[in-house]
Amino acid sequence: MTLSDAKKLGYGMILLHKKLINADGTPMRFKVNGAVKTWKRDKKRIRIPVKYGLYDCGEITNGTFEGGSYTINIHDVVKEMDKA
Repeated sequence: MTLSDAKKLGYGMILLHKKLINADGTPMRFKVNGAVKTWKRDKKRIRIPVKYGLYDCGEITNGTFEGGSYTINIHDVVKEMDKA
């Protein structure tokens, strides 16, 4: 996923991990559960809050760690409709 694609994400959009899979063989799914955060001083910095499963929350960033329970790189995910 590119930086411009990530800035267009909205609440409730589903993202799939390119490499990690669940026990049943399907790719891990993450749901965007907040607004995409960008920084004025660093246009390339981004943070997307996501939810995984019932209780786990984390974030998708482009290399900077913000301190969530887990952090995923922006290049390891793809939107659900783009998987084909």
